[in-house]
Amino acid sequence: MRKLLPIFITTVIFLCVCLFLTFVTIPSQAERIYGEPAEWLTLSQRVQYAAQLLWYDGLLTRPRDANGAELPFTVQPGESVNTIANNLETLGFIRDAEAFRAYLIYAGLDTSIQAGEYKLSAAMSPIEIAHELQDATSAEVRFVVLPGWRMEELAASLSTSGLSITPGDFFNAVANPPRGYDFLEGAASAEGFLFPDSYIFPRSMTADELVRELVRHFALRLSRDLELAYQHQGLTVYEAVTLASIVQREAVRTEEAPLIASVYLNRLRIGMKLEADPTVQYALGYNAIQGTWWTNPLSAADLQFDSPFNTYVYAGLPPAPISNPGMDALNAVAYPAETPYYFFRARCDGSGYHDFAETFDQHLQNGCQ
Repeated sequence: MRKLLPIFITTVIFLCVCLFLTFVTIPSQAERIYGEPAEWLTLSQRVQYAAQLLWYDGLLTRPRDANGAELPFTVQPGESVNTIANNLETLGFIRDAEAFRAYLIYAGLDTSIQAGEYKLSAAMSPIEIAHELQDATSAEVRFVVLPGWRMEELAASLSTSGLSITPGDFFNAVANPPRGYDFLEGAASAEGFLFPDSYIFPRSMTADELVRELVRHFALRLSRDLELAYQHQGLTVYEAVTLASIVQREAVRTEEAPLIASVYLNRLRIGMKLEADPTVQYALGYNAIQGTWWTNPLSAADLQFDSPFNTYVYAGLPPAPISNPGMDALNAVAYPAETPYYFFRARCDGSGYHDFAETFDQHLQNGCQ
């Protein structure tokens, strides 16, 4: 029995050393490489996942493809960690789904993955991807510019857009139009050329980049045929956009835009004042009582407000666009209806349609009774 005692003691010491290595050394090594484990893991779980991570070694710390392109990846609501890991492996973002899952559990990230759209790349390490999946905030945002908005309305939408652009920076960018466009040569503002549409932009976009992109989209829509059509109407592109910005504000019903454009073009041809309400509204600016940039109704005094934009006071087109017109208004100026009309007024039924007239007497007869 005494002969066996040294063997027993040696065995106990060996087991103690093994336990020490298992419960101290392995977790310590893993912690140095992968950070602290989740606090809610038991001691045995910490050892288990630490050992797994050390076994997988470079599978987690190195990217699968250093030249990998950025691609979209979707996490569906309620998707399990196993499914997410398998999808990442299948799509080529990571090498080993099981290694990725082990890291998620070890780091306590498995319960906080957010459903949503992501931009991931195989050039990211699996650890970087794991942390990226904790924030579902997309790197891109949808930004909408509505037809007929003036730049102040567009600026007001920035605060809820997801873009980190202040109104002040935006106004400065608009006041310094991008170069390289003939239609903006000599223009003091890009107002009118901030093309209305639904866009997908990176959150990191600057004010200058935003204005350049909106103007670029206008330029893409400005075909040679459209330019020739404006010339046929006796207008430069800048003049056509200025008129279209008025038509956009007047045409509540899109199908009436060519009719409204015809009235203004007819007036321009004979030197008659446009007398367009939107130009007065633009000149008046923000109405704090009504909470709008477009005062309605206009008073008799409003119609006499002294501003070069007021087409009740000054003949011809205003000096610059008063809003950012959409394609319907731009086409209406290029291809107006052929009419004898010089007048129009809103119908009294609130439908948004207008009654058109050739003479002032007919115009008066169209008034509300």
